[in-house]
Amino acid sequence: MKRLVCITGLCLTAALAGCAAADTRGVYEKSGNTLNVNNHRTELYNESSKNGIRNVSTDYGYVRHQKSPILNDNNNHYAALNREQVANIISRYSTNIPNVNDVATLVTDQEVLIAYHTDSKDRNLTADQVKKTAMSVVPRFYHVYVTDNRSLMRDVENLSHLDSTSKNARNSVTQLITQMKKSPQGSPMNTNENANGETPDDQITRLNLNKK
Repeated sequence: MKRLVCITGLCLTAALAGCAAADTRGVYEKSGNTLNVNNHRTELYNESSKNGIRNVSTDYGYVRHQKSPILNDNNNHYAALNREQVANIISRYSTNIPNVNDVATLVTDQEVLIAYHTDSKDRNLTADQVKKTAMSVVPRFYHVYVTDNRSLMRDVENLSHLDSTSKNARNSVTQLITQMKKSPQGSPMNTNENANGETPDDQITRLNLNKK
């Protein structure tokens, strides 16, 4: 009987140790970076299609990151940004803005381009709301360009078939931005950034790119 009890205890200990090991693998990467894992969710948002009703999570989201001792190493985190999901979130949030009925969003490696249809009487206010909605979603180094010119929605869509490695992709994006900026862009972000989040240095860089 004692032998049976002993074997049972050893099995239980091994099982618990195995669970602990599995749980640790879910929290720590090999690099040592900590992860906030909640049922292994990997998307930026969660929703349930059950009965067509959206399931809004009651959980708070919390992540703690420490600055890497390696210079600019933290910038690598943005490489994993799912741009299509970000575009989806921006478009969906923007349609909640009054008088904004249709939104097309393109997210590149450094810009957000948003074309939308609105019947707003205050075009600049609506542009400001759409722009700031996007600014609240993407990393702060991004620049956001908006337009209420509905005819440009097709141009935004056409660029979605390109990527940062496509030939002339940068020129195509720059040319569309030039057209979009003919529409209201909202108010400046702050004293050092224009309505699109560009600093004076950013504007010089873009001007030089246009000359190439």
